[in-house]
Amino acid sequence: MLRALLLPPRLRRFAVAAVLAAGCSAAWGGAQQYEPLAASVRAALHAAVSDARAPELPIADAGERAQWLAEMSRRLQKRIPDADYRTELLTSIHYEATRAGLDPQLVLGLVQVESNFRKYAISTAGARGFMQVMPFWIQVIGRPDDNLFHLRTNLRYGCTILRHYLDIERGDLYRALGRYNGSLGKPEYPNLVRTAWERDWSWKPARLTTAAAEPGPLPSLSR
Repeated sequence: MLRALLLPPRLRRFAVAAVLAAGCSAAWGGAQQYEPLAASVRAALHAAVSDARAPELPIADAGERAQWLAEMSRRLQKRIPDADYRTELLTSIHYEATRAGLDPQLVLGLVQVESNFRKYAISTAGARGFMQVMPFWIQVIGRPDDNLFHLRTNLRYGCTILRHYLDIERGDLYRALGRYNGSLGKPEYPNLVRTAWERDWSWKPARLTTAAAEPGPLPSLSR
């Protein structure tokens, strides 16, 4: 869970408003740091990245699936005008996030901050694609032929890496996001992701009551 040391909501909104209002025109520059991994961890990450199942929207209720896709597509339309491409991207984000045990809305917020949904974004640190994955990961995981600009590949790596950092940090999202961005211990990046998540991508099915739909405390992503 994001720690209390993050800025209060009013100050957080003020601090990040300029960045998000600008549409994150440049890649934020996520720069995961290389850390030696045990062979068992490398094997587990390799297996996670290697699963090549075709994506599907993993929402059991057909009406809820349609609601989610229609609403997220509406929000993303200005950034990605092509409807078929929006559907492919949103379906893949939901699938990969759910597969990794992440909230798809969190991942949407992270992608917005990292690349503003630009497939070929490259940061000054060399991070690539939607989720700004550092190239050293393809060597660490043992898949040197993987293309980090490929839509599914980038999302698969990004979600797997964030899940890995969450496991290392025992579900502490603040620290996991810091690791993901290469800025562990600094509040700026986690604040940006949380603000994008809550402001632009929060969602509840329409059939919920108004009271039930009111936002509550930030959920823990611990398994």
